[in-house]
Formats: sequence, structure tokens, C-alpha cells
Amino acid sequence: MTDLFSKWRSGLSKTGKAAFGRLATLLGASEISDETWDDLETLLIQADLGIETATEILDALRRIVRDDGLTRSSELLTVLRGELRQRLDDPPALTWAEKPSVIMMVGVNGSGKTTTIAKMGRYFQLEEKSLLFGAADTFRAAAVNQLQVWGARLGVDVISGAPESDPGAVAFSATQAGAARGVDFVIVDTAGRLHTRFNLMEELKKVHRVIGKALPGAPHAVWLVLDSTTGQNAMQQAKAFKEAVGVTGVILSKLDSSARGGFAFAVQRELGLPILFVGLGETMDDLVPFDPDAFVDGILGN
Repeated sequence: MTDLFSKWRSGLSKTGKAAFGRLATLLGASEISDETWDDLETLLIQADLGIETATEILDALRRIVRDDGLTRSSELLTVLRGELRQRLDDPPALTWAEKPSVIMMVGVNGSGKTTTIAKMGRYFQLEEKSLLFGAADTFRAAAVNQLQVWGARLGVDVISGAPESDPGAVAFSATQAGAARGVDFVIVDTAGRLHTRFNLMEELKKVHRVIGKALPGAPHAVWLVLDSTTGQNAMQQAKAFKEAVGVTGVILSKLDSSARGGFAFAVQRELGLPILFVGLGETMDDLVPFDPDAFVDGILGN
């Protein structure tokens, strides 16, 4: 538990230092003033919470200050923590009735999707689950090779096709292979789609449909990997993926490399999707289930 606590704190240190590091000075012993509110607004926006979320939080803080008669800036910190925390949902319990359960992974190139799949494999192995990878990112040979390397390290078989082969066919084969072998999970990688490329998004829909033909009811989850370092710039991408293939959950990658950890609040507010996992480092064990309390404490430096 102590190691996990440390992992959250170190993984969120960039956001804490870059955005919330001024909180101690800002919310010191002075009285609450117009300048306090202006500075706090700037801080929240710099943390990439988004203007709408920042405005909602400030309005809520002003209301509490007025109703509770708070006068000192230092009293705002506890209130701020509560307001941040209540805007993050607890992730749902991951219960899987189907065997195999098929997880379709989506996201743009460079989001860390393929590496995240490997880390997911490691996570499920620690849960004593068997799995299979499907390398349906056939447009980028490096993605197939990368997944094969990770598969070899983990001892996980990778179903792949020829370069530039039909990604739907690979996804179909991987799903059927997982069912035939009786594995617990099939994780299907897909090509990094730009949300502005209509044809590519249509092909992603096709992959989704084909998986369902290989195994009725599949995919059982569609997880979107978002690069935390891009912050608000990834929001349009996320909305397009949600509309195209019915994304059911979000994984925030590279959170340890980002000063934009507040992006998590925008994900919850604008997408209405649960954050399931976050990447807090580069090792195989640095993908951890999302913990809203640890997240808020981490960005506040507590």
C-alpha cells in the first residue's frame, strides 16, 4: 500500500508542481479576496481542468464561503479538495461473465495504446487470467512487431496477419482463437485513428462489427487510451471515438509525464465515461486502477 501511495504521488508530481504547487502560497494565512479568486481560477485552468469545470468549482467554492462564513484563504484547501473529489467517479468494478471477454483498444497513434495493452496483459496475468493479443493495427508494421515483442516477454500469443492485411480479419481470427483456446481475455489492438479521417473511423466501426460476428456479444468492452500530455487537445478525439464505437472506459496514459493531470476532470465531465486505469510510469507494473482519492491527493501534493 505504501508503494502504491508513493507511485501515485511521484506519478502526479509534474501536475502538482506545475499547477497546484502555488496552492500553499495562494491559500496561506491571508484573507479571501478578489485576488484569491483570480489566482485560483488561473491555477485551475493551468492544470487543464477546462474552463467549464474550473468555473463550476469556483462557483461552488464561492457558495460555500458565503454560506459557511469562511474568511481565511487557508480554509479553502479542504473545501477545494472536496469539490475536486466529488467530480471524479469511482471506477466500476471490472467483473467479467463471458469467457473469453474481448476488449477492443482504440486511440490515436502516439497515445501509448500498444504499450498500454502490454501493461494490461501484465495486470491480468497478476490476476491469474489467461489471455491472447490480436494485432489488428495492420497499417503500421511497427505496431505489430511491438505487440509481438511484448507478447514474447509476457508469454502471450499474438494473432496477427500479413502487413496491410484486413484488420477486421485479424480481429475476427483473434476472437475465434481466444474462444477455441478458452482464454479469459482477448485484447485487440487497432490502428491509431485520427478522428478527422472519416474512412479510417468507418473501418474502426467495421472491426467492431466483425468481432461481434466472431463471438456474439463481443466486444465486451471498448477502452480508449488517451495521452495525458495532450490534455484538452484530446477531447475531440475522445468524443469521436465514443460516437463511432461506443467507448465504455478510458485509460489515461503517460500521466507521470504530464503537467496536465487536471485533464481527468474534463474527461469525466464531458465524456461521462469512467477512468479505469492510469499510467504512472514506464515499467510493466506502472498501469494501476484509477483511485480518485489518491489522484486528488497526488495533484494537491498531500
